[in-house]
Amino acid sequence: MSVVRSLLSALIALSLLVLPAWSDEPPAPPSEAELAQTKAEADALAVQKDEQVTQVEAIQKRIQELQKQLFDQKKALAQAEEAVKKADETLKPIQEAFVKAEGEAKPLVEALAAANKAAEDAKGTDDEKAKADEAAKAAEAAKPKQDALAQAQAALDKTNADIEAAKAKVAESPGLIAATEAEITAAQAQLAAAGQKRDEIDAQFVAKLKSYQHGMIAHGKLVSFAEKIAPIFAQRCLACHNARTAKGRYNMENFAAILKGGESGAAVEHGKADLSTLFIMIEDGSMPKDADPLTAEELALVKKWIDTGAELDAGVSVSAELITYMPKFPQPMPPESYRVAVPVTALAFSPDGAWLASSGYHEVILWNAENGQLARRITNLAERVYDLEFSPDGQTLAVAAGTPAQIGELKLFRVADGELLADLIRTGDSVFAAAFNADGSKLACACADRSIRVYDVASHKPLLTIEDHADWVIDVAWSPDGTKLASASRDKTSKVFDANTGDSLVTFNGHNNTVSGVAFKADGSQIITSGANRQLHVWNVADAKEIRKIGGFGDEIFRVIVSPENEVYSVSADKNARKHNVDNGQAVKTYSGHQDWIYSLARHAASKRIATGGYNGEVRVWNEDEAKTLLQWTAAPGHEAQQTAAP
Repeated sequence: MSVVRSLLSALIALSLLVLPAWSDEPPAPPSEAELAQTKAEADALAVQKDEQVTQVEAIQKRIQELQKQLFDQKKALAQAEEAVKKADETLKPIQEAFVKAEGEAKPLVEALAAANKAAEDAKGTDDEKAKADEAAKAAEAAKPKQDALAQAQAALDKTNADIEAAKAKVAESPGLIAATEAEITAAQAQLAAAGQKRDEIDAQFVAKLKSYQHGMIAHGKLVSFAEKIAPIFAQRCLACHNARTAKGRYNMENFAAILKGGESGAAVEHGKADLSTLFIMIEDGSMPKDADPLTAEELALVKKWIDTGAELDAGVSVSAELITYMPKFPQPMPPESYRVAVPVTALAFSPDGAWLASSGYHEVILWNAENGQLARRITNLAERVYDLEFSPDGQTLAVAAGTPAQIGELKLFRVADGELLADLIRTGDSVFAAAFNADGSKLACACADRSIRVYDVASHKPLLTIEDHADWVIDVAWSPDGTKLASASRDKTSKVFDANTGDSLVTFNGHNNTVSGVAFKADGSQIITSGANRQLHVWNVADAKEIRKIGGFGDEIFRVIVSPENEVYSVSADKNARKHNVDNGQAVKTYSGHQDWIYSLARHAASKRIATGGYNGEVRVWNEDEAKTLLQWTAAPGHEAQQTAAP
């Protein structure tokens, strides 16, 4: 046994020599010398990058010059071809004028020659003076015709010369154009190579600078703006200091704006927190106004960030919104049991009708649509869920949500198990609506930052950003063929856009108040919009001409859905849901029973059910044709009022 123990001890000792020691401790930070070397390498790469940027700009300028030269050459060719054409058209009458002038001048010239010969022959005779007078008269008579002939000859010569010059230009132009095009092609290849090299150097520079910054942070000599400071500003400052409100004319949505400051001038003195307006105002508690002051830890971080240079993390754009690069902190969990109900701001039936998804507080709740029983809770969402959309195949749930003035998000979840598939967007304010196109390949969303954004569902990549509204975009809808997008906005308009280019096509201004809902008619020819003016408006996509108004509502209309049969469903703050015929505006059904504003609406066509959600948290599922409540419950798990039986 002692031999075995000795052998094991030897093997352990040997392993300690050949294997690295196991430790949970983080690696030691780089030494001062290593940091200095890294900084020197980063600085050298910065110089190379600047040189490469200069080279790229020079090539771009040369390409612009060549493109102008090519344009001028093609213009000159067109002008030469036009000149040949016009000269050819004018040559014949000029030739005819020359022949006519020549014919008119010839007898007079011949007469002049004869008179001159007669005068010469008469020299030394008594008849000399008479012959000389005759010759002078003949010369005077011939001069106008000779002048006319000379002018005709000059015009003919000039026209022929112009034709030859234009033909020469036409002949040489293709070669010049081809040479310029070849130069452009070569320059574009140079630009691509130079651009690639610039990007490679930039990537090396960013990586090296990141390494240096991380080392400095590890030594306590630097503070990460992205990880430590941006979250403080986003959570404590942006509600009052954003592009829309900008109190004190100070916008803090991005790094550049933070440094720029507001009406008091620059907000940050690099390396001098005690002289920086930003730090002075948060240190003395005057900011955030009407809110709790920053904690001692937060103040210390901001002070250290400024005192160490107020740097931005490598690779982050100075114009990027803070929300796009700051850490994604987990959202608060919803209550296990709701003490109070929350407004149901979003509802959606799954395509097969098995599930009804509803909004909750920091969550989405899936209910069994047949009996109203709780099936699943999807969490880690912003405070308010504004819209829910199932993909056409029913496998994916899109969630548009936001915490007002702090964060907006659009997330994709797998319906089967609630797993997060993609976090498509984070903005500084809410995302109000989401919409899949007909085949589910694209997803559009409507945002409080005035934008409409479109994403590829498979790759999760952004495809399009439209910024044409002057205020919140509250709803968005696809045309049935997927070529257009329609919007509803707080700027009192609804617009139609080309879904591929984002170009604005038409604008409808008929609401004169907030527009909150939008939907296309089944054939895509008309749009139905709703809003605060208590009317539905039906108007043409082609020219935004209003076809009809549908009234009879007692308050604001929040949501609209249009069926393939061209019936429009709506919900209103007057506590009723309704169905109207789009083509004639006639009321078909009224769904009464809610005791509070109705915010949300969903429809399952195959089972002829609609669902409505109210401000008081109540959800009702209706038989569409009979306007009869099939189920009703409070969409708040654990709430004492929760009920799933029909009344």
